[in-house]
Amino acid sequence: MRPELYRGAATAALLLTAGAAAAQTTSPTTDDSTLLSDVIVTANRSAQAADRVGQSVTVLTTQQIEASQTVEVVDLLVRTPGVSLSRNGGIGTTTALRIRGAEADQTVYVIDGVKLNDPSSTGSGYNPGNLLTGDIARIEILRGAQSTLWGSQAIGGVVNLITAEPTRPFQAALDAEVGSRGTSYLRGGLAGVGERINWRLAASHYQTDGFSTFARGTEKDGYENTGLSGRVNIKLTEDVSIDLRSVWSSGRTDIDGFPAPTYSFGDTREYGTTKDLVAYAGLNFDLFEDRLKNRVAYAYTQTDRQNFNPAQAVTNLTFDARGENRRFEYQGVFDIVQGWVATFGAEHEDSEFRTASPSEFTPSPTPTANSVGLDGYYLQVQGEVVDGLTLTGGVRRDEHDTFGGKTLGQAAVAWSLNDGGTVLRASFGQGFKAPSLYQLYSEYGNTTLQPEEADGWDAGVEQHFLDKKLMVSATYFSRDTTNQIDYVSCSSTVTQAAAPLCFVNNVRRFGYYSNTAKTQANGVELAAAAWVGPVEVQANYTFTDATNETAGANLGKHLARRPEETANLSATYVWPFRLTTTVAVQYAGESFNNASNSVRLEPYTLVDLRASYPINDTVEIYGRVENVGDEQYQTTTDYGSAGRGTFVGVRARF
Repeated sequence: MRPELYRGAATAALLLTAGAAAAQTTSPTTDDSTLLSDVIVTANRSAQAADRVGQSVTVLTTQQIEASQTVEVVDLLVRTPGVSLSRNGGIGTTTALRIRGAEADQTVYVIDGVKLNDPSSTGSGYNPGNLLTGDIARIEILRGAQSTLWGSQAIGGVVNLITAEPTRPFQAALDAEVGSRGTSYLRGGLAGVGERINWRLAASHYQTDGFSTFARGTEKDGYENTGLSGRVNIKLTEDVSIDLRSVWSSGRTDIDGFPAPTYSFGDTREYGTTKDLVAYAGLNFDLFEDRLKNRVAYAYTQTDRQNFNPAQAVTNLTFDARGENRRFEYQGVFDIVQGWVATFGAEHEDSEFRTASPSEFTPSPTPTANSVGLDGYYLQVQGEVVDGLTLTGGVRRDEHDTFGGKTLGQAAVAWSLNDGGTVLRASFGQGFKAPSLYQLYSEYGNTTLQPEEADGWDAGVEQHFLDKKLMVSATYFSRDTTNQIDYVSCSSTVTQAAAPLCFVNNVRRFGYYSNTAKTQANGVELAAAAWVGPVEVQANYTFTDATNETAGANLGKHLARRPEETANLSATYVWPFRLTTTVAVQYAGESFNNASNSVRLEPYTLVDLRASYPINDTVEIYGRVENVGDEQYQTTTDYGSAGRGTFVGVRARF
């Protein structure tokens, strides 16, 4: 066995042994997300008890998010089973998060019920690099192909982000943090619950001097982000209410590029800006003595991205893009009889994009722009056929302006035995991803593209011991993806007869997009959690074999930037004088930076130390040391990563 694989296997064994061995004498906290009494929203688009959900879901609660002291959402997600990431530098840079080895743009992100994607990006995926924890109170990570309820892009899974809701007539929150690399983070919120109106407003500002995006560079590349969010619920009658929600953020990221005269990757003064707007307006009304819950909503997202290069004389602007989505939705949830629920709905989405790449030779190019519409209809029925055995089945039909129609199905089973001590789960789901506007209509576009398609299934067991003081789980998953869209280059000698798509109006182009790729992913997710008096231990290990199944030179090669092995361990101890200390370990095995597997990315292990102390019921101080060992590693070749950093902060809840 190669040394790095041996180290990965040893790490996995250590994590799972630690999770099991520490579990002899504890009790879980009352709001811990592993308890079967928790509710899960994402899997069925309506609240369901966890032991009735057949899909694989991980829930991160407010308590867990705050205890992690994590600033960036992706740093939370990568510590959960089945999730890996790569990014081009530090916080705020282009970030690719992959669930179970799927492509980065095959994950759906949802914030407060609104799907996030950027129609102006190459694959219309959402870049989560600008997502800060801020006012987020709960995160659900749904793994596997989930397009039946969530539509296009949900091949890898769904990440559902929920901002905080008010719980008292008036409440306030304030967090402040400073630390290494000139970092500061300030966030606060006000909220209230009234007889008819519930409301919340929150704001945050983060900035850091950062480190060089170029791994061997010396110039620091900083980041700054300002965010605002708000929500209000107006109760018109006992059965009718209005929801208004919005989230806005503006980020500026220093980046490195390819300076003259060598035009090789290195330090530059380039930077990029990203502005995201999410808006939602919904009408909720119940009928038939609350048996039928209805929601009619309008959602809008807008992403503006610009890149600048101060070294250019004619124009500093080098890239300008805007992507917009407008969604109209109806969803109904009907209690058929006791234990049986039907979820159904209809959606219409209009997407638009505009991109331009100014240069010193063409300072004002004509932008590429287009739009597309998508209609979707879905139905899912869930029922408890016998005590503890819940079956779920669903179907979806989508109609796309360009490629036409697509029908999908999904099925799941959850069987809760021994009063919830054992839960067996299995699910089968189909996923699809519509071609992006860029893939259809850009200079490399192909309007004959078909959607990417996936069939995936998983099966697992969750077992509780010692009055739920110890939990262990194991899940096997498999997914086949076909019609995956890939870029095809056109050589300078190709003829129109041999490759007609290389020519537009008899003019050769550099390349085009085509449904040429096929991939496969199989793996195992293991997890353990234990509560031993003042000790809490959480551990997980994932093995993912994600390979290219496309005929050609790369057949059987590992997909780029997807480590086969990942593992996480956290151990928390609450001291008698109320000090809480945590050690957290994150491991990622070797991966490859390119499709041919000729460029290797080394495995790495990161260790963090965290501590917090409640001064009273209102104020808590905390601190952490990230990457204690100052590990030097790369998730993308030639891009830097953060070294050791120390941070301290205070949070107050009024």
